Amino acid sequence: MRELAQLLNDMQVAGVIQNYALFGAMAQMRYTEPVATLDADVLIAVAAPERIDVLAEVYEFCTRRGFRSEGESIQIGAWPVQFVPAFSPLTQEAMEQADTADFEGIPLRVVRADYLAVIALSVGRAKDYARVLALLESDSATREQIARLAARHGLSEAWNRFEARFADD
Repeated sequence: MRELAQLLNDMQVAGVIQNYALFGAMAQMRYTEPVATLDADVLIAVAAPERIDVLAEVYEFCTRRGFRSEGESIQIGAWPVQFVPAFSPLTQEAMEQADTADFEGIPLRVVRADYLAVIALSVGRAKDYARVLALLESDSATREQIARLAARHGLSEAWNRFEARFADD
């Protein structure tokens, strides 16, 4: 993960990406018990998001650094990494509001717990609901934080369904 943190910061300094934040299961591990995952997911902002080959510069930069692509991922150290351009107002805001953690002396931007929960709500798979529950049980995000953020992004109905089904008082 140290290698990924350094690479992301180098990409930002070089102007390949404008911003980034680790999200998904790897980000969740900052707040909860370890969870099973096969890869690391990174939200990114690029200079020209309208390009059809939006990730071309990311792949080129990684290739020049000696990292190889494997399908949708780039192998960085022990982890396949998926670079995901921020794809909605929610993910854009999550990336912008990310916390900066220290990973072995290297800064690493990580999506906050409340945003992880609302992104999971927006996807709505069983494993995503389990993620929301884990974030709530770890006290990393509160029901109130999630409800406010969900409302702001048009996901109140998804949050209400989740609460009715899973959240007990």
